[in-house]
Amino acid sequence: MNKRIYILFAIFLLPLFAKSQITQFQDSVIQISGITMTADSLRAIPAVSIIVKGQSRGTISNPAGVFSIVAFKGDTLTFSAVGFHKKSYTIPKSLTGNNFSMIQLMVEDTMHLPVTIIRPFPTRRQVEAIMTSMDIPDDAYEIARKNTNIAKIRALARYTPIDGREGVNSYMQKQAQSLYYAGQAPPQNIFNPLAWAQFIDAWKRGDFKRQD
Repeated sequence: MNKRIYILFAIFLLPLFAKSQITQFQDSVIQISGITMTADSLRAIPAVSIIVKGQSRGTISNPAGVFSIVAFKGDTLTFSAVGFHKKSYTIPKSLTGNNFSMIQLMVEDTMHLPVTIIRPFPTRRQVEAIMTSMDIPDDAYEIARKNTNIAKIRALARYTPIDGREGVNSYMQKQAQSLYYAGQAPPQNIFNPLAWAQFIDAWKRGDFKRQD
């Protein structure tokens, strides 16, 4: 019996509790409308980024410097623009109502640039000397031409040691060849006309000359 009374009591109080939570949420939401201006001349500043700190919500002031954003009481708004110091404004929790207007003044940021030295144009003779002594790097076509040079590839293939993958492939090929001719004599390349043709071509190229 007591359990039923508690359930009925909770059912009656639940709407009241939900209504109070909704009212509290509505009171904490506030719409901030305002204008961003320079502190010295009261000139409107366009394209100012207004971000709610710690959240991914924000807006940008229009060409007249006017902006509008919805936030919660107690949130901090960050104002930033190119050429101006960053400003922050914390919305007071004691504000009444759901609308608030403000004017945010921003101070210009002074930027010190390095000294620029202006020199005259060089003479034609100086330009020619600089261009003739300039080391111009190879372009993509020249690099590709050098990489595909037959003599260079042949020299690399002859003197570059094989890596692990090539060694495994060579071993597997020898194993497969030994199994292929198991139980019989393997063929001799001395009777192979293709091998003789390759030997003659290598002889003409000079592959067997001494490299002193």
